[in-house]
Amino acid sequence: MQLTFTVLGGLTFAELPADAAVIATPADAVDLVGNASFGGASHVLLAADQLDPSFFDLSSGLAGELLQKLATYRLVLAVTGDFSTTSASFKALVRESNRGGHVAFVPTREAALALWSRAHGS
Repeated sequence: MQLTFTVLGGLTFAELPADAAVIATPADAVDLVGNASFGGASHVLLAADQLDPSFFDLSSGLAGELLQKLATYRLVLAVTGDFSTTSASFKALVRESNRGGHVAFVPTREAALALWSRAHGS
């Protein structure tokens, strides 16, 4: 899995290129986390369209698998996109995630970077 690494105010984040395959399986989640960690990233940035639609169906387990892997390896995640049309249970996950500091669902890449900059005093 190819990732792009960027340094922003002392933190390194990884993101998938726009033309990358979507994260669709637990093995994809493992690859993402492993490659991000190996590359020295502390943060991962994904666009909602880089996630298989099953990610947004919590019963599929894909969201839980990815979020657990990221937590285990202490990687911070931001997912960008419009989550207004997701299920009530996914919206609840978004609300809870946005209260903490390890996972955020935000509208844009710029919003994610601003959030991380504020959190790291950059």
